[in-house]
Amino acid sequence: MKEEQTFTIKQTAEQTGISEDTIRYYEKITLLSRPDRKSNGHRIYRQDDINTIRLISCLKKTGMSLEEMRPFLAVSADADPAEYPELVEHLRSHRGNIVSQIDSLQQIVDFIDMKLGEGRIRRDCSDEIQEGVARKIKEETKTKTVSPVQMNYFSVSAKADKPATYQ
Repeated sequence: MKEEQTFTIKQTAEQTGISEDTIRYYEKITLLSRPDRKSNGHRIYRQDDINTIRLISCLKKTGMSLEEMRPFLAVSADADPAEYPELVEHLRSHRGNIVSQIDSLQQIVDFIDMKLGEGRIRRDCSDEIQEGVARKIKEETKTKTVSPVQMNYFSVSAKADKPATYQ
């Protein structure tokens, strides 16, 4: 029988993109189970540990708190989601919050696009204005040329980095 591959904390950090200190912290707060140790006391990680750290990283990117992750980490990787309707509902709710955040950020992008199109920066950024901006942007053509006057709102380095059109 083939022996299971193990990894050092350094190798685990490299594979997951999570720092060694963060891995130790996850162990300390029991988000990650304590790894086995070699006779010299060094931690031994397995592929399951790496997969768990990757899941933590993914959930964290969604804005989920470490405490909110605990129930998801307690479930087996091959578990049927139908057996955990409360977790499925929690993910749906969390997804809805993220979609709402995306909508809000899109309104801000639309407002910025309108400001670039108008050539004026100072104006209110209230919800009513943003809704009007979204409607106006949809009515306008997809690509507009930014005039030299509009480009004066940006620093020289920003001008060099940005193309003369926006979407």
